[in-house]
Amino acid sequence: MKAIEEFFPQITIPKHIVITCHQKPDGDAMGSALGLYHFLIQFGHNVTVIVPTNWASFLNWMPGVDSVLDYEAGRHRAHVVLKKAAIIFCLDFNVLHRTKHLEQPILASKAIKILIDHHQEPQESQFDFGINDTSKSSTCEMVYDFIIQSGHQGKLNNDVTTCLYAGVMTDTGSFRFASTKASVHRMVAHFKDLGLQHNRIHNNIYDNFLENRLRFTGHALLNRLEVIYEYNTALMYITKQDLMKFHIKTGDSEGLVDYLLTIQGMKLGAICVDRDEERKWSFRSKGDFDVNKFARKHFEGGGHFNSAGGRSSDSLEETVQKFKEIIVAYEGVLQYNIP
Repeated sequence: MKAIEEFFPQITIPKHIVITCHQKPDGDAMGSALGLYHFLIQFGHNVTVIVPTNWASFLNWMPGVDSVLDYEAGRHRAHVVLKKAAIIFCLDFNVLHRTKHLEQPILASKAIKILIDHHQEPQESQFDFGINDTSKSSTCEMVYDFIIQSGHQGKLNNDVTTCLYAGVMTDTGSFRFASTKASVHRMVAHFKDLGLQHNRIHNNIYDNFLENRLRFTGHALLNRLEVIYEYNTALMYITKQDLMKFHIKTGDSEGLVDYLLTIQGMKLGAICVDRDEERKWSFRSKGDFDVNKFARKHFEGGGHFNSAGGRSSDSLEETVQKFKEIIVAYEGVLQYNIP
């Protein structure tokens, strides 16, 4: 994989470009994809954002989202676009299998493939150009760096900054995570100088849910939370019946795992959601417990040191029991001393 700086001269040459991200795109994935989209179209490129699956409805306000193709909902159209692509930007994922059924079409494409990502252990051999920086708060921050370092900061219009701000805000937990370094605040200050209205973005993402989602959250906290004090671990599991009862859609369970570490003394928080095809895990940790390694070793996943995801083909009961058995081996590292 060549350094992404070597691609900069090609930015101004109009081409057919596809931008993609991981399945079930979150704010950072969709924000970085659409932010890059609004940047590139200013050079006359024919740009299409293709995402592997559907996304949360609280992202539907984002500028340009109406033009995004959902691969699972329209494979034929996506294949036509991919065949024309000269360049494919791959954002916010480190390995191609995170694009689900889009993996094979990407591999089969002869287009130049460019990686921009901040997750650990990237699949570098599959990309022609790219950058992977695990110290960055978000892929949105990296797209901002890409724009600045390429010498085209004049293209930071309102659509670009709105999308990038949405992604960095969500991926930093509204700027409270340790990944929120000074560079993040300098980027936001730059956006504010350009006229960004941040309060509208916050309202669209965090204050835009239906009543059933709030009732679902209460149900989960009351009935699906288990605190395992001897291992400083909080566990939550969501059944398929829960999802049906509260009419839960993509994105409605996002953020639940963050509640778990608000319990005093907890070092590991884990939530498992029972989906039709698999069980999805989300992990959060404090201090020196590496959930990226934990997810990779036990749950076919990965991510960041203190934030990762995984999956299981076992039943909900089986995978939850497996989790409980696994953490016994981590008793020493899960010891947590409160100052």
